[in-house]
Amino acid sequence: MPGIDECLLEAMTLPGARGASVVDWTSGLALGTVGDAPGGDHETTAAEAAELARLAAENRSFAPKDGSDWSEWSDQETPIEDLIISNRDSYHVLRFVRTSFDSSVFLHLWLGRSDGNLALARIRLGEMAGRLVLV
Repeated sequence: MPGIDECLLEAMTLPGARGASVVDWTSGLALGTVGDAPGGDHETTAAEAAELARLAAENRSFAPKDGSDWSEWSDQETPIEDLIISNRDSYHVLRFVRTSFDSSVFLHLWLGRSDGNLALARIRLGEMAGRLVLV
């Protein structure tokens, strides 16, 4: 089972990967980073992405239609799987990671739009999130 560094290195093997990080969305801190960061600063990117993740995770508007929240889900499920932001030249994929403690972690992949494959990235990030070991 891979840790943060191994997971990030695997994320960078995806076609079009520009940068990746593991972020705690409650604190906004990057637990690990690799590659480039949008705007050149991984910590700023982590803090800004954490605000977006927190907004989606803590508001029932984005929950499944049954209205359940994080506390009602099994170890293999989360109410929100991922967030995708697209712009002219890239995608940002935030994949939530279920953990045994508080599930406040997500993987952030910055993917080039011209050479990236969004569908493949979603599938592979889901697999990575399922294998990621946080201690």
